[in-house]
Amino acid sequence: MKRAIALFSGGLDSRLSILAVLRQGIEVKAIKFQTPFDPDIYFQSARLKDSFPVAEKFGFDIELSRLDDTFLDMVRKPKHGYGKNMNPCIDCRILMLREARAFMHKRGADFLVTGEVLGQRPMSQRKEILYHIDKEAGVIGLVLRPLSAKLLKITLPEAEGIIDRERLYGFSGRSRKPQIALAEEFGLTGFPSPAGGCLLTEPNYAYRLKDLLTHDPEPALKDLELLRIGRHFRFSPCCKIVVGRDRNENEKIETLSENGDCRLKVDGYGSPLTLVSGKITEEALKTAASLCARYSDAKNVAEIAVVILHKDNKFKLLVSPAGNELIETLRIEKARNRETAKV
Repeated sequence: MKRAIALFSGGLDSRLSILAVLRQGIEVKAIKFQTPFDPDIYFQSARLKDSFPVAEKFGFDIELSRLDDTFLDMVRKPKHGYGKNMNPCIDCRILMLREARAFMHKRGADFLVTGEVLGQRPMSQRKEILYHIDKEAGVIGLVLRPLSAKLLKITLPEAEGIIDRERLYGFSGRSRKPQIALAEEFGLTGFPSPAGGCLLTEPNYAYRLKDLLTHDPEPALKDLELLRIGRHFRFSPCCKIVVGRDRNENEKIETLSENGDCRLKVDGYGSPLTLVSGKITEEALKTAASLCARYSDAKNVAEIAVVILHKDNKFKLLVSPAGNELIETLRIEKARNRETAKV
């Protein structure tokens, strides 16, 4: 039996592409690449059938491949530049196809499958760009894109008769109507609606990431995870403050805090957990305490004691809640969002 390695994003297009290949009697092994900038949390298991019931239902396996340092290196200096924000879409596809090619050889598979649709994404899914990506990744002729195959050059699996081109599709553009109709034909239900996808496409996240890389070119994964949550403030080039917005974020901040960090909260009131990391000075702690107070239920109290936890030490600082001017000066947030953001 012939085998294919499919790049699985979890979205509708990648699911349909896998089913289109399975229907032709090809064994499919799916690989889900996980990066520090995926919107979902990291999966704990290398077998993801519990997370994606479609694999169990239609009979294919999904394996997880983490791309952390390699992906971050690419994000810092993408050869083909960024999209609207910090999304290096072309370099991202090249990297993933290179990784998939190695996986294909390791598994003894015959070709690769992706869910890309011609013209769906303006930066990376134009015809000439798809061919360029394949060339850069060293996979010319090996990448079958079932949903748009009839609009693209014939691939090796088609030329060799492994895949019947007539049973593939000619979808293009951003409309999802053809995919939804095909999902009904396949009996595919429970597929996700379109989402924002990679966090690098989100303006505010990209703005935070630029700030982080400016002040710390080699951040830890913990620092990248923190970018997803809370309110962020830059006290100095080497000191940052993160303030939780709800109980769930407080718990995440607690989990991500390290031994050298300081954690702050207001006892006796509803309070965010506030994290101070980097070079922590007395002035940085005072500022963090005032921010913590401002976002607590004690924000209207003239002065309030804020508890500070640092390693095995615990002490209090008496501060006044921060004013709008301080917040606007220090907050790491894209300027156009500030008019509508709740301070």
